[in-house]
Amino acid sequence: MTELKKINIGLFIDVFYPMVDGVVVVVDQYAKRLSEIANVYVFAPKSRDKTYQDQMTYPIYRSKQIKIPFTDYDLSLPFIDLKFKNALKHAKLDIVHIHSPFTLGQTGIKYAKKHNIPVIATLHSQYQMDFMERTKSKVIADLAIKEIMHVFNQCDELWAVNQKVSEIYKAYGAEKTPKVQHNATDMVLFNNLSELDQLKKSYKIKPEEKVFLYVGRLDAVKNLEFMIDALYKLRLQGFKFKMIFVGSGPFEEDMRKHIKKRGLTTYVIFTGKIMDRIQLSMYYRLADLFLFPSLYDSSSLVQIEASSQKTPTLFLYGAATSSTVTENVNGFFSENDPDAYATKIIDIFKNTRLYSKVKEQCYKDLYKTWHQVTEEAYKNYLRIIEEKKGKLSLPQSL
Repeated sequence: MTELKKINIGLFIDVFYPMVDGVVVVVDQYAKRLSEIANVYVFAPKSRDKTYQDQMTYPIYRSKQIKIPFTDYDLSLPFIDLKFKNALKHAKLDIVHIHSPFTLGQTGIKYAKKHNIPVIATLHSQYQMDFMERTKSKVIADLAIKEIMHVFNQCDELWAVNQKVSEIYKAYGAEKTPKVQHNATDMVLFNNLSELDQLKKSYKIKPEEKVFLYVGRLDAVKNLEFMIDALYKLRLQGFKFKMIFVGSGPFEEDMRKHIKKRGLTTYVIFTGKIMDRIQLSMYYRLADLFLFPSLYDSSSLVQIEASSQKTPTLFLYGAATSSTVTENVNGFFSENDPDAYATKIIDIFKNTRLYSKVKEQCYKDLYKTWHQVTEEAYKNYLRIIEEKKGKLSLPQSL
């Protein structure tokens, strides 16, 4: 019997652990799951933290990098790193999957073109909004988008994280209509009620207080000042709550100042980063409502993580990340105004019957596992390889 050939998959990303964001988690989950049936190699920049050691179940090849001034991000320099170039040369990849359009993504495309293998790009971010926020210049943002789309348009296929993002990239100038490939989570429903009670006691959360949660980077682009203003409006109306922020980032100090200014210090908890996934799932399970007023995110993992614990999310109308959500069915929506957001929270908990239905439905509709998603991705890899080079004898499922 002929042994089936394992394909060699290269995942290219310009940010990776110990930095944590949604794209990092996506690539990590792809690599973990796909390694069960394929040879997976992650190509990423080195860490600023010289003491950090990779402990993954799959190989990671790190390139040299330099710090980008005034940010906590780095610029990868694969083209001057001989060790990295040698590792890539000997990888013998069958397919390249890039997760950013910057130097490592471009390195993946260059490798694919040279070796006549397919290259896919996943479209994770609304780059035009990002560039506008950072530069405050539409001219610069438009030029940057033009360059980014020049990179993405060299790929054989584009994958968008939801339908809205597909439409956004088509408007950016994508020559091919991006296919939708959803994100997922590795979390399972946390059911240890005694540990939940202990967590609630440790934060001195009273029975009459609703628990709100935010998980992610503490960055101004996430609309966190808006959230604080909405919480202030809630307090003015006498609504009792505890707000928990899980994560870290450049906006944390500004947030603390704004919270103090609004007189909210005793109602707000900062936990810092929580890396343990079971512990994090406990926080999602503890929460009554996940607050996510971001208009920046494309398809955030945190809303899927929240749904895995039967915790519904409150979005703003028009948010790209909410495109899989139906109002008052598996999630909630508000106008883009702190007063309206606060009023919506009050309305949600007044209608206990609807709230209970949405809790259950978000779990049924929005909770997807990485096994389901990477199974679909793997089948698409095989299809694209076959289209490029002809049929191979390959395993057909994870």
